Amino acid sequence: MNKEKLLSELQFKAVRSSGAGGQNVNKVSSKVVLSFDLKISTAFSEEEKELLLSKLENKLTKEQVLILSCDEDRSQLRNKDIVIKRFLLIIEGALK
Repeated sequence: MNKEKLLSELQFKAVRSSGAGGQNVNKVSSKVVLSFDLKISTAFSEEEKELLLSKLENKLTKEQVLILSCDEDRSQLRNKDIVIKRFLLIIEGALK
């Protein structure tokens, strides 16, 4: 697994968080949504893709896209870091 190549294939989108948040709740897009398209990824070999497909089948969409989100922090940058770490843990766990 080429970690740098893998991270370059991730797509991020910032959206408004739901729930309580005071005055900034409808103004600040702090929630981060990560999308990873396994089908078009070049960071994995075909064997690794097959393993990921079988281990992550309940987390993938029909189009073989893994979608994770994080709105734990009020900082968009912190949420991005958290969701990347979560993504890497899921991928590394599935490859074992």
